Amino acid sequence: MIECTNCETAQFLQIVRSRVYFEDGEVINEISERYECTLCNATGTYARSDDNDVEVTGDITVTTERPKYA
Repeated sequence: MIECTNCETAQFLQIVRSRVYFEDGEVINEISERYECTLCNATGTYARSDDNDVEVTGDITVTTERPKYA
């Protein structure tokens, strides 16, 4: 799950830009997303390549926690 490091929650994050890059027109080669927290205005980017290398910058973090449903 991707969370805002300032608010320590994913609840207020929204994707403001998302790009998917394809290799040979069929296979996803890379995913790039830009996030913005609507509570504290923090921003960050998340990128994952086809070999599962993850790059996170800004005020977001990736956790292994799954969302909880009430």
